[in-house]
Amino acid sequence: MSLPPTTADAQAPATILLVDDQPGRLLSYRAILEPLGENLIEARSGVEALKLLMEHECALILLDVNMPGMDGFETASLIHQHPRYEKTPIIFVTAVNVSDLDRLRGYKLGAVDYVMVPVIPEIMRSKVSVLVELYRKRRELQSANERLAQANEDLRLEKARELEVLNESLRAANVVLAQRNIELQAQIAERERAQQRLLEHDRRKDQFLATLAHELRNPLASLANAVNVMKLGGGNASALHEVMDRQLELLVRLIDDLLDVARISQDKLVLRRTPTPLDAVLRSAVESVEPLLRSTGHRLELDAVPGDVLLEADPARLSQVFANLISNAAKYSDPAQPIRIETERDGEEVQVHVCDQGIGLTPEQAEGIFEPFAQVDTSIERARGGLGIGLTLVKRLVAMHEGAVVATSEGLGKGCRFTVRLPLCREAVVESEPAPPIPAALPRRVLVIDDNCDSADTLAMMLEMLGHQAQRIYDPHAAEQAVGDFAPDVVFLDIGMPGMSGYDVARRLRASAHGATMTLVAVTGWGQPEDRRRTAEAGFDHHLVKPPEIDSICRILGALPPCEAKVQ
Repeated sequence: MSLPPTTADAQAPATILLVDDQPGRLLSYRAILEPLGENLIEARSGVEALKLLMEHECALILLDVNMPGMDGFETASLIHQHPRYEKTPIIFVTAVNVSDLDRLRGYKLGAVDYVMVPVIPEIMRSKVSVLVELYRKRRELQSANERLAQANEDLRLEKARELEVLNESLRAANVVLAQRNIELQAQIAERERAQQRLLEHDRRKDQFLATLAHELRNPLASLANAVNVMKLGGGNASALHEVMDRQLELLVRLIDDLLDVARISQDKLVLRRTPTPLDAVLRSAVESVEPLLRSTGHRLELDAVPGDVLLEADPARLSQVFANLISNAAKYSDPAQPIRIETERDGEEVQVHVCDQGIGLTPEQAEGIFEPFAQVDTSIERARGGLGIGLTLVKRLVAMHEGAVVATSEGLGKGCRFTVRLPLCREAVVESEPAPPIPAALPRRVLVIDDNCDSADTLAMMLEMLGHQAQRIYDPHAAEQAVGDFAPDVVFLDIGMPGMSGYDVARRLRASAHGATMTLVAVTGWGQPEDRRRTAEAGFDHHLVKPPEIDSICRILGALPPCEAKVQ
């Protein structure tokens, strides 16, 4: 029994038998049909045609009607008597007009069409191409049917074996299941309790670290203010020393607590960020993986990166990100397959795509590819080392740069595309451009509100040495009375105060009689984007993170519009 045709066989050139006793016509047929790219064989008689049919499987027969000896009709009759060729289409070629009876006779013998001589090439090619395509479709359908039948049989046998094995295993498992259920329920309950304890412990740890960072800024603010006062040559040296001693002692205790936390959580990675050209980062990454690419024969295609694409990044760590992605693409692609790196700007971000033509990912694999120790292919053929933490490191390093990374794939065997999105550097590109000068500030009335007496006193002292009239209060509940009595131009207001937060104080001051003309400045240890959004919503004009820099204070005061002098 002959094997069923494969898909590759169905797409191979089809064999077309040309039968004519005149060599000139055979030559013309060949010239007309060769552009179709099919396999053309020739016979000069009916006998020779029958012999060739025993040696070849033909998709179509182009048969001359008028041949000496065995004419075309007799040849067609013998061909279709053979079971193998009873369905093979025949196109009769004739140089004389045939009657309707002759046409009917030809159709009964299996002819599908007639072509008159002289032959019109386009018509012949069109008819032949249609019949060849029908032949291919029939072969493909036959192949698919054969494979489907075999697959169905294999599936039936496999399912029967699986069902028998499953039934046996179920019978054995039912004996143990009741006892195991009792044990498993107890284990699940204990694990849920342990998980809740771990989640609560993690939440408390995060909350502790955030609070510690906030509290650390309070003594730093007092120390910085005291140092600025001393730099300006003012203040009582003995009082300043007492303030600095108290705050230094508090700092030592806070730092000791912070070191204790650091010993528990060993995540000690610190980024050394600087304005860095993306082009330099990618070049460094390519250099680091060049030996690997050379050994595997992969070709790296790197799009030109504009020289003005700057990132605020740790160049070594970001180079490690792209080196890991390129190395990953090489590991999971066949040798000599290209790896492509594309870049594009998208508003205030830049996107870098690392594309390969490797083993690809399922949607589930693409979702969990960045989890620790995740490896999508552990087969012996692709065992190339690694613990499965490279992409996890990529995700965490990119996140530390305020970016994101995603993996996409059209499916298994269709390659992967890793996209890294990073914010562009917000610093000035031209280093030689001088910073704008700090505008000179007119004397202003400034009120400082902070429950930390040292922080409030040092900031007020610094403002007085800058030529402003400053008052300080330590109780947020007294803010409205102080504003009504003092009528300040600017209020420097702490956020985290007992009894009443700086947000509430700001809202009350904005609603007061002087609220529309006052400038409110938040001075706080919280400096995340969410914190800045909350201060803006509460009515603050500016947001300074403790300890506030003297230049920032001068810029705020110098930018105020001229007004009638209140300072006496």
